[in-house]
Amino acid sequence: MGAAIGLLMRAAISRPEEQPGHAQVIMLLGAFAAVIGGMLGVGIFHLFDPLALSIGGMLGAVAFSVLMTFIYRWGLRTLI
Repeated sequence: MGAAIGLLMRAAISRPEEQPGHAQVIMLLGAFAAVIGGMLGVGIFHLFDPLALSIGGMLGAVAFSVLMTFIYRWGLRTLI
């Protein structure tokens, strides 16, 4: 899910100076962010009865994956 979100963010935010090979980096970043966001979502929304597949975990994974890939695609490139 995170890799797919990373590729969607790559298509949504196009950078003219982008070099080939960034798709793999964005997919890995999106997947990593989805795992961390899923853990945070489960921890925040299901504190006393954590479930591996829950709405809070999925929402956290999507939100954190979008945030991290957006920061990488837009924010990090303009800051450097």
